[in-house]
Amino acid sequence: MTDNMNNILKENENIDDLQINNLKIIQKNAGFKFGIDAVLLSYFVQCPMQSSVIDIGTGTGIIPILLYGKNKGNSFVGIDIQDDMIEMANRSVILNNIQSFFKFVSCDVKDVRKYFKNESFDCLVTNPPYMKVGNGLLNPDKCKAVSRHELTCTIFDIMSAAYYLLKEKGKVYMVHRPHRLPDIFEAMRLNKIEPKRMRFVCPDINKEPNLVLICGVKLGKQELKIDKPLIVYNQDNEYAEEIKEIYGLK
Repeated sequence: MTDNMNNILKENENIDDLQINNLKIIQKNAGFKFGIDAVLLSYFVQCPMQSSVIDIGTGTGIIPILLYGKNKGNSFVGIDIQDDMIEMANRSVILNNIQSFFKFVSCDVKDVRKYFKNESFDCLVTNPPYMKVGNGLLNPDKCKAVSRHELTCTIFDIMSAAYYLLKEKGKVYMVHRPHRLPDIFEAMRLNKIEPKRMRFVCPDINKEPNLVLICGVKLGKQELKIDKPLIVYNQDNEYAEEIKEIYGLK
């Protein structure tokens, strides 16, 4: 495995152990790296093992690789507008020897109709850019800027793609910022995706939520369930018990 790692890495890259089923991922030393939001989203997703899954804005491929490790899905597609991220994601699945379960495609979310058939997937996941263009400073690093600001992909773009890609009653899973919930609900309903389940994530018990996990269903009935908040740190500034379970620390 060591020789394989050395041969598959490029300059200024490293390999991180995902601590699940011996899976690993390639990331840039100074580029955009996955964080707790991707890990929590993979935990929140409820997809049967036989599901077909597509990840919008897949980046390094972290979310579908985590879902594979958790047996949440059987076939995985990831799309991203950044060619270098798609190339890196493909090397990660080669590193893990799981190529037969994955396909990564360089594709603009607005062009999914050119690449995929209508109603091809059971589940769509996404950890999209959180910030509108004009809110906050753009990062000079192009990869980080695209990952953080809606330069190439908006919430509406994702929900429009979801309606096309998902089978009837297919599910959308997204992690985002709570202040964008009005935009999320509007985009969902304009594209006949009904918000069905939501969970806020709080840094600790005394702080307001800084993330929200949300599930929508294509052509679903109107009924929104709100789960109890997920608390990241306890009063001792250590990971709370549920977070330890999510990271496999128990």
